[in-house]
Amino acid sequence: MKNSLFNVLDKENLNRLKISYNFRTDKVIIYAGKEWEDDINWTNYNKSFYCSSILSPKTISLNDTQSRELFRKNGQEEYLNEIIGLIKQGKHQFIDCYFNKKKNIRFTNNAHSEVLGLNNRSQAIRAGGIRRHFPSENEKDVIIDGLNLGRGMSFKNFAARIPFGGSKITVIMDELDLTDLETIGFLAYCVDKSRCFTGPDMNFPVELADVMKEHFSLNITGGPKGPLGATGVPTAFGVYLAVKEAARYKYGDDSLSEKTIAVPGLGAVGYYLIEHYIKEGAKIIIADIDKTKIENFVQTHSQADITIVNPDEILYQDVDILSPCAIGGIFNKENIKDLKADIIIGGANNQLKASGKEEEIELANMIKEKGIIFQVAWWHNGGGVLCGHEEYTKQNSAEMDNVLEETVKTCKFTYQNIEEADKLGISPTENAYRQVESYIYK
Repeated sequence: MKNSLFNVLDKENLNRLKISYNFRTDKVIIYAGKEWEDDINWTNYNKSFYCSSILSPKTISLNDTQSRELFRKNGQEEYLNEIIGLIKQGKHQFIDCYFNKKKNIRFTNNAHSEVLGLNNRSQAIRAGGIRRHFPSENEKDVIIDGLNLGRGMSFKNFAARIPFGGSKITVIMDELDLTDLETIGFLAYCVDKSRCFTGPDMNFPVELADVMKEHFSLNITGGPKGPLGATGVPTAFGVYLAVKEAARYKYGDDSLSEKTIAVPGLGAVGYYLIEHYIKEGAKIIIADIDKTKIENFVQTHSQADITIVNPDEILYQDVDILSPCAIGGIFNKENIKDLKADIIIGGANNQLKASGKEEEIELANMIKEKGIIFQVAWWHNGGGVLCGHEEYTKQNSAEMDNVLEETVKTCKFTYQNIEEADKLGISPTENAYRQVESYIYK
């Protein structure tokens, strides 16, 4: 059998798996079960049944010993222990898996912490985006991605000063059809069941939020019809402010005029971030795997000083500032030696290719040794989650001015973080963790 948690559920006719961990006691508890029938009509979710309803007359609930035996029987014990090791490494609270056999949807909520969300008077106690992975992707890689992002959300939510713990939802499935209410109903059930609020992320259309809110659940934000629109605008604004703070520390002046700035990725954040840089008179180097995005951007900003390079070259440009806004995991032990920027601050999550804090700090120290100012992204890219928080808590009365005001407050801490790290002789990334961990792991 191919290594997979979900394949075991599939073979045993189960649809729920939860692996919980207590970092204080180092105790792991596994639960596997069958909680709904395969032919349930998910278009009726929150109409004729709810996330707390009994959905199967033949419910199966396996305890820790029984669940582990299930993996042993299917030759997946070693793989299970690898996943448990990853959960322990990041001090995660649990991963919560939901399997839709009919549509082969593999939903996982990678919950890192709920500390900040306890007693916040909301249904959701954790916040983090929902992203789609392709069925062809390796499951372990998807889990690593989700765990890293979930852990990052705990710290990002703290840095943004919002009362929610951190989690990240990863869904392995085919491309979503927005008219497929059965699939969206199932996703809404899983979101509600796992006590989080979310927003569309990589490979999910932002319109998912509007459809889910209209038909099933309010525990999602960030749709075009929402009161605040796409979250990329405040995220880009926050990254821009953080870059100016880093420039003020590095150069003694926060002006970006005549600075050369490389931006990988013209997505929901990169597009708006570059516009801020252009308004300040910066020279821009851009790259994106989508050539159409590049062409459209250059045509729209024909008066700007823009250079186009290949995506595999942009990280190594001799520039003042590098602002990664595409995929994560781009800096590793092999390529850090080739970096030439003075400052690396961008919107992409998990820019360091690491599976835990210790690895992140090791890589951040390598960047620091090159004289480059680098700051872990969760310290400054919280504009999106601030936007989600505003919409989730205030719904139609939410206002973008409130989001931008809070974004200004949080991103101003960048200068302080860099300065304090220098005084302590550590990287800004390590100093950011140092300031937050006592709250997250209390």
